[in-house]
This record gives sequence, structure tokens and C-alpha cells, in this order.
Amino acid sequence: MDRLIAQHKQRMQASVRDMQQEFDTIRTGRASPVLLDRIRVDYYGSQLPLNQMATISVPEPRLIVITVWDKSAVPAIQKAIVTSDLGLNPSVEGNVIRLAIPSLTEERRQELSRLVNTKAEEGRTAIRNIRREANDGIDKMAQDEGLSDDEVEAGKKEVQQITDEFIEHIEELAEQKIEEIMEI
Repeated sequence: MDRLIAQHKQRMQASVRDMQQEFDTIRTGRASPVLLDRIRVDYYGSQLPLNQMATISVPEPRLIVITVWDKSAVPAIQKAIVTSDLGLNPSVEGNVIRLAIPSLTEERRQELSRLVNTKAEEGRTAIRNIRREANDGIDKMAQDEGLSDDEVEAGKKEVQQITDEFIEHIEELAEQKIEEIMEI
């Protein structure tokens, strides 16, 4: 039963890690190379991540500088940034693309906060689904291996404690991200 609980705990950790990565890609009015992680560029017929085609740096809090290695890829990168959901307008100088990060409006901040809450709820739901699978696994073990009612109850209680810890962690991450978004 310990192995079953450990496997489900690892899945919960992976779920929280994925949610953290989702939060990292949400724009907060502060420049970060992570904002560009989801951008894929159509380069000679294949979709490549932007970070495999250029060096991305943040010289100032509101500026991202992309130094493209192959100058012929600059128009494709520019197009990928413009068509993304980031709402940024690149300025091009040779093989360097500059992205000025504008301040967020109050309306946009609230919209992003709602997005964070939605993502957090998706994370909590994923954790609860893993809990349900773990409890089902414990019930199956009880039938197959003849575990006592006390062992089953102790196992389910441990799974619930782990679930509560991860849900609390998700809450903390969401609160931090919302604070970051609402910061002017």
C-alpha cells in the first residue's frame, strides 16, 4: 500500500509542477524569458521552440531582448510573437528583436487573476482525481490482499493528508501569482 500511495504522491507532485509552469507563462507586467516558452516558430516547415533559435535575455524589468542566430528566421519569429496570445509588438533591428512589456491595465489584471483562479481550480481537480484513483487502488488492494478495515482507513487517511497538502500548495502558488499580477 505504501508503494501505491508513493506513486500517487509523485503524480500529484507532477500535477503541481505542471500548474506552476502554466502560472509562469502568464504575463504579469514584468519581463521574463519564461513568457516566450510556449512560442513555436514555423522554421523551414517544422515548429521549433523560440529558445532553440535565439538567445533570450532580460536587460531591464520591462524589456526582453531576443538575439536570433539565423537572420533569415527573424520574420518567422516576429510573426510567431505577433500571433501569440501575449499581446506584444516586437521591434526588429537586424537580428535583434526587442519586446517592450507594457504595464497591465486594471481590467487586464483582473482578467489574468481570473485565469489564475481557473488554472488553480483545474490543478485542484487533478489532485482530487488522483486522490480518487488512490482510494480506488486501496479498495482494490483490500479485496485482493484482504487488508483489514483499519489498514484501509489508515491508507485513505494518509492519501487525504497528502491531498490536503498539495491543494494547500496550489492555493499558495495561486495567491502568489495573483499578488504578482496585481502589483503595479
